[in-house]
Amino acid sequence: RSGAEVGGDIELRIEPQEKDLGEFTVRRVLPAARRRMIGPFIFFDHMGPAQFAPGKGIAVRPHPHIGLATLTYLFAGEIMHRDSLGFVQPIRPGAVNLMTAGRGIVHSERAGDDLDTESHLHGIQSWMALPDDKLEIDPAFEHYPADSLPEVAVGGVPVRVIMGTAYEQTSPVLQHSPTLYFEARLKQGQSLRLPREYAELGVYVVEGNVVIDAHDYGVGTLAVAAAGASITVEANADSRIMVLGGDPVGPRHIWWNFVAADRERMEQAKQDWRAGRFAAVPGDDEFIPLPD
Repeated sequence: RSGAEVGGDIELRIEPQEKDLGEFTVRRVLPAARRRMIGPFIFFDHMGPAQFAPGKGIAVRPHPHIGLATLTYLFAGEIMHRDSLGFVQPIRPGAVNLMTAGRGIVHSERAGDDLDTESHLHGIQSWMALPDDKLEIDPAFEHYPADSLPEVAVGGVPVRVIMGTAYEQTSPVLQHSPTLYFEARLKQGQSLRLPREYAELGVYVVEGNVVIDAHDYGVGTLAVAAAGASITVEANADSRIMVLGGDPVGPRHIWWNFVAADRERMEQAKQDWRAGRFAAVPGDDEFIPLPD
């Protein structure tokens, strides 16, 4: 997990930590040693692209969260979400599953209806730390179908606003603190000037290769904007980027699947999971034990 200072409009380049999960590989850029968060984003995982043989697929057993909201966004494939509130919701490309953990929730993520055939999976999983006044709110789950997210062409570049407001388009997705999250697809030679209304900003390259402030950024790389910088992204290949940011929510501790403002709350969550005090996921009676 590495970060290098860049200078100019980009403060930091973060290269991913690759994790082999057996069936597929995940690239993780947040949290990084040199940068824990960008706005509320405290965890950012790029899943795949992966190809599964029939009968194979993602199989994440029930596990707990506190103090955060998770957002799953797919480019290809399908994931079946189940949680301790009783929600059962497949997510498919372009849609959003937003799960707010608050004081505590348990969920599983498994292969969808495509398990019996050869299937693909490609997407981003991100966690946003909740602000101080929402750390202990009731857990909740919202699903937003793909056609509910606004799309706009900016200088010919298609932009989908996943969370927050960009280019005069506002996403319906609930935000717990000022947050920006959007997808842009640039053809080779196109450029996109990024919004400046947010305190912190990052650009993650999903596909292709882009140039920012005369530096190249390839797949899996996160460019962290300097404070107040005016960023223009230029594509020197057909590219897909995710832009993430927002206002900071304050320092947070992160351990396993828990995010907390203080260590005592983290320890309580550990004890609660070990003792079976979290609610169960109806219809999914497996679970991931607390790590050593």
